[in-house]
Amino acid sequence: MKEIEKRKILVDPGQGPIRVDKYLMDKLSDLSRSKVQKAIKKGAVVVNDKTVKPNHILKPSDIILYEALVSEYDGKIIPEDIDLNIVYEDESVLIINKQADFVVHPGHGNYTGTLVNAIAHYLGTDIPTMSGNNADRIGLVHRIDKDTTGLMVIAKTDYAMTFLADQFSAHTIERKYVALVWGQPEPLEGTIEGNVGRNPVNRIQQIVFPDGDQGKHAVTHYKTIKPMYYVSLVECQLETGRTHQIRVHMKYKGHPLFNDVRYGGDKILKGTVFSKYKQFVHNCFKLFPRQALHAKSLGFVHPETKEFMLFESDLPEDFQQLVDKWNSYLDGRKKVLDEDQD
Repeated sequence: MKEIEKRKILVDPGQGPIRVDKYLMDKLSDLSRSKVQKAIKKGAVVVNDKTVKPNHILKPSDIILYEALVSEYDGKIIPEDIDLNIVYEDESVLIINKQADFVVHPGHGNYTGTLVNAIAHYLGTDIPTMSGNNADRIGLVHRIDKDTTGLMVIAKTDYAMTFLADQFSAHTIERKYVALVWGQPEPLEGTIEGNVGRNPVNRIQQIVFPDGDQGKHAVTHYKTIKPMYYVSLVECQLETGRTHQIRVHMKYKGHPLFNDVRYGGDKILKGTVFSKYKQFVHNCFKLFPRQALHAKSLGFVHPETKEFMLFESDLPEDFQQLVDKWNSYLDGRKKVLDEDQD
């Protein structure tokens, strides 16, 4: 059964110049970037009664109308033949290296094309769910955001599901991420602790409740791998696994993830904004149109062998290109400083 989804959005009065596709990716957080862009190209997005292109620049108080034909979700998982980057597989577990712009499980606006749909096709229907009857959690014991890349473990048996879920609950799973953040954390290595919960003002965001009166206990250990003047490459190790935990904790510390639209990292937050630097950063945004976060390593005790297994993954190509671009900028800056001292 099909239905038309209609949304009317008033651009915030204080909103700075921003592309309509980027703005909608934030506001329509339940939709993937590709679906937003397809809707725009099909003429399903109208600004001030006129169809626009994805690069249309919005102004404060613009009125956006979004219409799209969507499926009415009946809770059933449709197996779909979607390529999976499989790192490891045995009779109990499946380890995948998730690509960007890949929603993990079905939800409003994303009823098909998700990781769960792909798992259902690859493994068949006789695989476990988190609660035994919750179809949209088929095989899943954890998840990562749709634009975060990296390692995930999928359970293939009921026993593996329970065994792995217990490790996540006990916080004994080893999970390390690599992030590019704005600024340079001080100290360079440390721990961020603060309850994380839904923002009561902006419901699509999570925030830190430092007094611990709301939200859930959350702990992130971080270590700066390489400071690069205006950004830093940081390794984050999760002790807990709350929604958007690294993104929220790093923002709370004053270092949002690079190009994280939802948490303000899509603006130039460090450095004097002169023409060449501004263009450089915007080129970086264009090269890497999502939050700079990658699930680098995943370690757990295997359900059957009871041995600890550790998996590592390299940065995806575009993330590495982003880091290389900032390294080149850093080298160029050092060269200028050295010449000035001569």
